[in-house]
Amino acid sequence: MEQLPILISGGGIGGFAAALALVRQGFKVKLFEQAPEIGEIGAGIQLGPNAFHAFDALGIGDKARSRAVYTDYMVMHDALDEYVIGKIPTDENFRKRFGNPYAVIHRADIHACLVEGAQETGEVQIHTNTRIEGIEQDGKTVTVTDTNGNTYTGIALIAADGGKSVVREKYVGDPALVTGHVVYRAVVDKEDFPENLRWNAASLWAAPKGHLVHYPLRGGEQYNVVVTFHSREQEVWGVKDGSREEVLSYFTNICPKAKQLLSLPKSWKRWSTADRDPISNWTHGRATLLGDAAHPTTQYMAQGACMAMEDAVTLGEALRTCDNDIEKAFDLYQRARVARTARIVLSSREMGRLYHAEGVQRLIRNDLWRGRSTERFYDAMEWLYGWNVSNCLDAAKNYSAD
Repeated sequence: MEQLPILISGGGIGGFAAALALVRQGFKVKLFEQAPEIGEIGAGIQLGPNAFHAFDALGIGDKARSRAVYTDYMVMHDALDEYVIGKIPTDENFRKRFGNPYAVIHRADIHACLVEGAQETGEVQIHTNTRIEGIEQDGKTVTVTDTNGNTYTGIALIAADGGKSVVREKYVGDPALVTGHVVYRAVVDKEDFPENLRWNAASLWAAPKGHLVHYPLRGGEQYNVVVTFHSREQEVWGVKDGSREEVLSYFTNICPKAKQLLSLPKSWKRWSTADRDPISNWTHGRATLLGDAAHPTTQYMAQGACMAMEDAVTLGEALRTCDNDIEKAFDLYQRARVARTARIVLSSREMGRLYHAEGVQRLIRNDLWRGRSTERFYDAMEWLYGWNVSNCLDAAKNYSAD
């Protein structure tokens, strides 16, 4: 069976990260993407030190570093009165503490790094315009069927097919939880971006029932703008074009400095968001879940892409530790990842509540970090940013789903 590949459903960040991890363990890979061509939609994403540890483990550290923008700090303002709720330097002391920088990057750029890395190996066969809908197992192999009736057989299947995963639906069948929160995303050219907001920082403006984010991209030639609000409508999970009128209608009382962000984009993409409750079992025979298929989360922790890459690295390490025994490795992989990714999902829900606090809760939120030292901020981040390839399997030692 050694000549058979591992199959990957999904050609996003998680899918290509998994492909790189598997190739590094000596496997051949067939990767299936339902879109007609490989690419990413979206705008900017934030990269913690854990993301850079993952890039290095996947062999694309130099590619990623060359395309990232390195921030000087993270900052949260109150969008009503400009009060600085918290400001965290991401300078040399931050890098020393966590072993890597904090940065921001366009989603398409990080995806391109992964795709290039996979293509350079010569061991990843990419099938576009291919949506997997059927899965059969016989104990030693997995055979998938696409919507055109084509079949492909491999020694295992990695489901990196996103929040609406076909594989998860088959084996788990749990409901998506539509949040009612809508995210507007856009990229604005530097010349159109206000000079008084051209900070080299990941910046968040917290507002009642919403928030705004901005940071530089592509060497500061563009800026990412993200706006989130609690919708008045009954939302359906998905993406469509947004309107300036709608987004303006949700932020009538915020300060002028923050409000100017809302009129900048020439066009918006509108995401109605959802997540799912964490589950303790991702593996079903020789199929296992990865990335958003395993732990779809809201955006408030800015860790969705980072978690998918961590998953891929951990899967590779599990295979190495288990001498490429698929079933043992899948078990070790999920035991190492379930609690950490569940914490991200649940923490993200809580951060959403914190960002969107109003009334007295807003006052409490603004007081939470008053006077907190930089080191105390770093201590609070240790659980998140302290992850790396040398400790990625440690959580499996204490795992119990009971």
